[in-house]
Amino acid sequence: MAMRAGEDDDTELAEINVTPFIDVMLVLLIVFMVAAPLSTVDVPVDLPQVSAAPQDRPDTPLWLSLGADLALTLNAVALDRGALGAGLDTASGGDRSTRVYLRADTRVPYGDLMAVMEGLRGAGYLQVALVGLEAAPATGASP
Repeated sequence: MAMRAGEDDDTELAEINVTPFIDVMLVLLIVFMVAAPLSTVDVPVDLPQVSAAPQDRPDTPLWLSLGADLALTLNAVALDRGALGAGLDTASGGDRSTRVYLRADTRVPYGDLMAVMEGLRGAGYLQVALVGLEAAPATGASP
């Protein structure tokens, strides 16, 4: 309770100092603005569009990306095709029942995509989910 000189003892000062609150909010805003771009996977892949309903995904999915240049990346880390099994074992902790989310560029030939899927099968990873962009259903198309 703050009092001013010459005032009665029964009155309270009802002023709230919001400057510290604003300072804290600005610092938090800057922290989130810096941290948000760092939390996304940034591998340039031009995904095909699909009209299927999106499925739930785990908290830490295994993203295997096949770029237009046929380069493989596992969770934004470049990966050699020969080391696909070892890289997946390291990322999944050896759990081969872990679902692998496979993202392929639209310009990747079908044969190359199948070769990567064959590599996944050979490494023992049979839970593969193909990833595409959500799109609105085409006009006149049946669900």
